Amino acid sequence: MGEKKYFVLMKGGKDTSQVFASRQPRGAALKAATRGHTDIRLRERGTKRVHVFTGRIETVDKPANGPAWLPDKIKKANVSKTGIEHL
Repeated sequence: MGEKKYFVLMKGGKDTSQVFASRQPRGAALKAATRGHTDIRLRERGTKRVHVFTGRIETVDKPANGPAWLPDKIKKANVSKTGIEHL
């Protein structure tokens, strides 16, 4: 099994204090999109690579097999990768 990587959210070309852990950059981008970020730039810790995504949130109905405590409407994140930049 692969190790988790840590991705730092960047704003204005500088690192922020928000760090997302995931095996792949897309997983970290989905977490960032869930928190409301639309222009997502994630720098992988220990490298000079910046993964660039655009994100959005849709409000969708609860799945048919969802548990009772889940609200009727839930947020669903979606991201698309626009490229990789090197610092």
